[in-house]
Amino acid sequence: MRPPEDFIRSRLVPEPLPFRPDIKLYRPTPQSGLIAWLAEQGRAEDPPYWAYAWAGGAALALHLRDNPHLVAGRSALDFGAGSGLVGIAAARAGAIVAAFEPDPIGRAAIALNAAANGVTIEIVDVPMAAEIVLAGDVFYDKAVAGRTLPALQALAAKGATVLVGDPFRRDLPQAALTLLAEYEVPDMGGGAWLRAGIFALRP
Repeated sequence: MRPPEDFIRSRLVPEPLPFRPDIKLYRPTPQSGLIAWLAEQGRAEDPPYWAYAWAGGAALALHLRDNPHLVAGRSALDFGAGSGLVGIAAARAGAIVAAFEPDPIGRAAIALNAAANGVTIEIVDVPMAAEIVLAGDVFYDKAVAGRTLPALQALAAKGATVLVGDPFRRDLPQAALTLLAEYEVPDMGGGAWLRAGIFALRP
């Protein structure tokens, strides 16, 4: 079985993001053969969250660009990191970053994307305590939201400030969140731009 690092490095293209051109991610093109490769891995039914810059993560990346003081010199956890975009933005703002991503292909993508941007991100197998937790696009369906909110609340109970980025999806638990800012961003790194919010998890 071909290691994910080999496929990502050889078939995806590290490109600057339109909303943060100082950050580049390995992204698929029509010639990448991503869907066929996922089928070969037995992952045809699994969306490749790690291959795109989703709207919530994009909003967090912009918020950290505009407010680097939120994370500078602090420990930060990129929760459900996907491509590692938010962790890269936090590292660029001066944070000491760990990334939690359960998908092994995602973990490979994070390592490559971090290296492509010249930043250091520790990849962890379980959510770890940090001063600030950054969670982009982690409420994309009811089942995931049901697991994610308690996990974030547990981290907050340990003293973390929890910031969530999300484009106001149906299963976003807005009753548990306070809206801090809004951004217009592309979803999946391209196409039509939409409104996404930055939220603080309430104590």
